Amino acid sequence: MTRAASSESAFYAVSALLFAASVTVTVLWCASMSAMGGMAMPGGWTMSMAWMRMPGQTWIQAGASFVGMWLVMMIAMMLPSLVSMLRRYRRAVGRPGDVGLGGRTVLVGAGYFFVWTLLGVVAFPVGVLLATLEMQVPALARSVPVAVGAIVMIAGALQLTAWKTRHLECCRRAPVGSESLRPGARVAWGHGMRLGMHCTHCCAGLTAILLVVGVMDLRAMALVTAAITLERLAPAGRRIARVIGILLILTGALVIVRAGGFG
Repeated sequence: MTRAASSESAFYAVSALLFAASVTVTVLWCASMSAMGGMAMPGGWTMSMAWMRMPGQTWIQAGASFVGMWLVMMIAMMLPSLVSMLRRYRRAVGRPGDVGLGGRTVLVGAGYFFVWTLLGVVAFPVGVLLATLEMQVPALARSVPVAVGAIVMIAGALQLTAWKTRHLECCRRAPVGSESLRPGARVAWGHGMRLGMHCTHCCAGLTAILLVVGVMDLRAMALVTAAITLERLAPAGRRIARVIGILLILTGALVIVRAGGFG
């Protein structure tokens, strides 16, 4: 086996192991959260324990726990499509005898998931603030099911926009410019962060759905992961993204109708 083939095999093996480990930890974490139950709220819905402190926890500890959970979850959800982008990066920048390619690939992935980690850092205090308001204002809590339906509809509409298409194409093609072809850890990290920015923009609507439906809901995670992977990797990805958008609009409308007592 040539060095290049050996490096490629190692890349896929490490990716598979990382994916398996992240899925396993995510499932175990979700199971432990489910065992704790949730808080029944006015309006007939249940608040996730992800936005609450565990007994004896400080808010800093709770935030760190959430961000750690979020990162592992994002690795499990995004790695299937990220592997394709990393493969294109490796083939664009790899040179015969390039012993540093593996390290630069790790830095690209680290930069990518750093962006997702920052999103988790922002999501936690926002989620805690909304959860606090919902517990203190019953009228606000009762409006949550309708708000969830509206967010699902907005996410669906976002799937149909040119903005979504532009960022989706960046994720599908994973462009590697002349700057990214230069060696160096800083360049690799920067390329990973650019990929992460495109990805978070592309997944904005689907991520919002995950946050409002249930950040630790395995079914929601599986559906969002399938949607992201299909629109990134399938040959007809743009068409799939639009179909997903239409389905989300219809689903959101159904949620609103049922929440309004008309279902």
